[in-house]
Amino acid sequence: MTSENPDPFKRTDTPIYHVTLWPNRSLGRVGFRNTMLLVIVGTTIPMIPLFKAASSLWILLFGIVPVALLYLFFIRNYLDGRLTEEIRIYPDLIAVERREPKGKILRWHANPYWLRIHMHNTPIENYLTLEGNQRTIELGAFLSPEERLTLKADIEKVIHGLDINA
Repeated sequence: MTSENPDPFKRTDTPIYHVTLWPNRSLGRVGFRNTMLLVIVGTTIPMIPLFKAASSLWILLFGIVPVALLYLFFIRNYLDGRLTEEIRIYPDLIAVERREPKGKILRWHANPYWLRIHMHNTPIENYLTLEGNQRTIELGAFLSPEERLTLKADIEKVIHGLDINA
C-alpha cells in the first residue's frame, strides 16, 4: 500500500487479480414474464366456469392471492440477487468488498503474506473463508461448491505467485 493512498479501497494502481462475484440468475426477464403469464393463464382457465356464480369474487380472491405472492417472491429473489463480492489482490494487499442488496457495504483487507485460506466441509460443502488482519470472512457463500473450489485455487495461485520480498 502506498503512502499516498492509505485507504486500501481507493487505490488507483491496477490489481494483479480482480474478480466480481454475484449469485446466479438462472431465470431472466423473459423467462420471468413467461412464467408469470403461464401461472396466470393456468390459474384463470379452470375458474372461468365458476365466474357465473354469486361467490365468484371469493373464488377469484383464492386465485389472485397465490399469483400475487409468487410475483412478490420472484421480485424479492431478484432484489437479493444484487449482492456482489469484489476481490482485488495487489502485491502487498488483498481487499474484499461486499455490497449487500440493501446498499450496505462491508469491507475487509489484509496483507497477502499473512493470509490464510480455509476450505471447510461441514455443514456446508466447500465453505470458503479467508483469515487475516485479525478477522475471518466467508467468501462466495452464494456460489456452488465447485465454483468455490475454483475461486480458492485462483486466489492461491495468485498469492503463491507474488514476490513478497520485492
